[in-house]
Amino acid sequence: MVGVAGLIVPAGGAVAAGDDPDGEAAVTERLQQGRSLPTQWWWDESGPDTRRARALLRQMTLDEKVDMLHGELNNYYGFYNGPIERLGIPALTMADGPAGVRIANPDVNDQESTQLPAPIALAATWDVALAEQYGTVAGDEAFRTGHNVLLAPAVDIARVAQAGRAFEAFGEDPLLSGTLGAADIRGIQSHPVVADIKHYNVYTQETNRLSGGNAVIDERALQEIYTRPYAIGIEQGRPGSAMCAFNKVNGVQACESDELLNRILKTQLDFQGWVMSDYGATHSTVQSILSGMDQEMPGNTTPEVGPGTCFFCGPLLDAVRAGQVPESRVDDAVLRILRPMFALGLFDNPPVVTDLPEAEHGEFARQVAERAMVLLKNESGALPLTGSVGSVAVIGADADTVVAGGGSSLVKPTYTVSPLEGIQARVGPGVVVQHVAGADPVTSAALIPGPDPIPSDFLTSTDGTPGLRAEYFSTQDFSGTPIADRTEPYAAINAGFFLFEGFNAQSPHFPTQTRDMGPSIRWTGTLTAPVDGTYELAVTTTGTARVFLDDVEVLSPEPASTPTTSTYTVDLVAGTAYDLRVEYVNDGPAGTDAGAVFQLGWTPPDGVVAPQALAAADLARSSQAAVVVVRDYSSEGGDKPDLDLPNGQAELVRQVAAANPRTIVVLATGGAVQTSDWEQGVPAIVHSWFGGQEQGNALARILFGDVNPSGKLPITMPVDEESTPVSSPAQFPGDGLDQQFSEGIYVGYRGYEEEGITPQYSFGTGLSYTTFDYRNLRTTVAGGLGAQGNGSRLQVKVAVRNTGAVAGTETVQVYVGNLPTRQVQSAKKVLAGWATVTLQPGERQQVTVELSPESVSYWDVDRDRWRTPRGSIPVYVGSSSTDVRLTGSLRIGGPGMR
Repeated sequence: MVGVAGLIVPAGGAVAAGDDPDGEAAVTERLQQGRSLPTQWWWDESGPDTRRARALLRQMTLDEKVDMLHGELNNYYGFYNGPIERLGIPALTMADGPAGVRIANPDVNDQESTQLPAPIALAATWDVALAEQYGTVAGDEAFRTGHNVLLAPAVDIARVAQAGRAFEAFGEDPLLSGTLGAADIRGIQSHPVVADIKHYNVYTQETNRLSGGNAVIDERALQEIYTRPYAIGIEQGRPGSAMCAFNKVNGVQACESDELLNRILKTQLDFQGWVMSDYGATHSTVQSILSGMDQEMPGNTTPEVGPGTCFFCGPLLDAVRAGQVPESRVDDAVLRILRPMFALGLFDNPPVVTDLPEAEHGEFARQVAERAMVLLKNESGALPLTGSVGSVAVIGADADTVVAGGGSSLVKPTYTVSPLEGIQARVGPGVVVQHVAGADPVTSAALIPGPDPIPSDFLTSTDGTPGLRAEYFSTQDFSGTPIADRTEPYAAINAGFFLFEGFNAQSPHFPTQTRDMGPSIRWTGTLTAPVDGTYELAVTTTGTARVFLDDVEVLSPEPASTPTTSTYTVDLVAGTAYDLRVEYVNDGPAGTDAGAVFQLGWTPPDGVVAPQALAAADLARSSQAAVVVVRDYSSEGGDKPDLDLPNGQAELVRQVAAANPRTIVVLATGGAVQTSDWEQGVPAIVHSWFGGQEQGNALARILFGDVNPSGKLPITMPVDEESTPVSSPAQFPGDGLDQQFSEGIYVGYRGYEEEGITPQYSFGTGLSYTTFDYRNLRTTVAGGLGAQGNGSRLQVKVAVRNTGAVAGTETVQVYVGNLPTRQVQSAKKVLAGWATVTLQPGERQQVTVELSPESVSYWDVDRDRWRTPRGSIPVYVGSSSTDVRLTGSLRIGGPGMR
């Protein structure tokens, strides 16, 4: 990066201050003009900026130093540190930003910014240059909207298939995650904006994240899997800040762990920036700052003090004056903040709110979405759709909207193009495109365990429309005028964290629910059975609930600390309308993210199909092609209860596929979902992820062959949630608060290989409209390999030819096998490197893949360092972790490979 008035350091080595005055002046001019900075310069090697920071530090009083070490509550920034005007220190104005800039200030662009495809989608591109562009766009928009810190990227490993925040990061492999994360950082910091690598460390699930969830993990797994993305991100990206996580690691809070922060992050990884806490993740004053946390963000709560606890305010001043915390430690923390502020231009080029290049950035969002889409299945020439297709049924409750992930990363887009709109625009007036929902809309209630809600097809509100009348009261005794009185498709609410303003990613087709709608709720209407038979009603809740059928109370569960399901079996007569009344009181045990949790579901007799699904099948039957867009609900604050598609979408797919042999299913989901229960008879599946605001145009261009799909899975898609390397309850959600990482280094595809578990779709999988031939594998070790894997270049070269009829892009993946040592066990396959190549039909190129030295190494727990054994290591080259086209070997410590 750059120092505004200081040293400019290229990737190839340092440039002494004064050695390049013209270059330094040019960089200063770029900053003053608001132009982006070249990404090859490292801020943390800038001597002049370090001297500026030290000089300023010497002018600061202790009160001013401590003032820099805690965030403040602010109307427009959850993460904010106020200015120190006496010294000209600007405010740190931070924005959430893994998937674009979340603008909290209503006076800035109507809070709208470019909704980029989710980071998990970016990971599916496997494209380092694109990841840097992604960061550049995000950094530019952060700067243009008044921010100088962007809380991105997240490099958390997707260990658990149900993880609620998997969409915010880059998948299950450390090398892929760290490399793309570093590129994202370089892009963000090419502007006067500090990037923030997070959530450090071993943050893999939402369950118990605020209640003491503890990752019990061994040292090798900690280093090789979870710390490695940070090591790569810091080495290749140089983020100015890092964020410590909510969870504990081996019994110690991540934000007060000397091992994690001082010994690993700051010493082993040589991280030069500052460590901020997540919002509400600070638990102490003395232990946190002495263990390496530099800045506390607000939101903390302790049982003794209550909401708004500030550990790094008065308590830190008291601790310094009492001699519990050396002032030199405070100085170090402040210097860690000031150095990147100077070197990245925050002092000399403050952000000014200006218009966004909305069209240009929207076009970029489309390009990312196109590259990210993964063609999982394509049988019988189902795709691409050709010009002969005269009618298309577009099916899905949210096929006419854009789906995104919920929580702090949710972006209000500048505009949206839904799959329906994209397809309509692409086909033109000569093709009939019709849409039907086929299922009820999805909300955060999809994260509640238990049977799906009773569909609106079988419910009738008091006004005669499908669904139930919903009355929301501001009291817990149903008294007073309801704060909301309307018809809803079904009886369910999952409030708490999910319904914070701007965090809710529910379908727009469900009336908006808010955090204040939940002290008590009454749903009324009728339930009409579709067939004679035995039905099982199910209530899942944490509060008090009463369910009445024809004024007879049939269910009345008591409050519980976690969502608990109670059932009642009843025989119903087809066509009979039973009066239904449901009363819910949010009086369950409170927690930090507590809110109303209730869902009325059912298990009907076999063979019952919702009329919405049957109507979708009818439309599909009369159309030449059917595109079914299905979704999940992925969000910060909660993990998915399973991998099933919510709200009857699996049955919807089965009905449509049975009606139309040219059915294409589009997964608008945040990660893995189960396909094994519905994909038989479905010829084509496209994973579009949360594809950003241009998802519809990108999807249409893929479906109709304007763009050849080239995405590759950055995760493994399991058969179901029981068929993964972390499927035991002790591993997830945990044994009490302890999450047992007993799988060790065998995370993701490594674990599937080790345990012999066959996935539905392997890591790295992604089909194309063309085919590629691999030949002539050559591997080389240049320069010798030291004991720690340094001082060498490991290369794999392979000839790749496009053997199909259309141009296409292939990602050549290189994996290495078991290490030649008896000292430790190693994975059967580890991603060591990759390269992408775009080829015209018949074209052939030699592709060179540089391998990561750590991929042929292991963490030596006795010596606390990477160790590379000598000998022959298997090499696997192919199109996915299981689609191996060529095999060879690397000879480490010998004369090299052949």
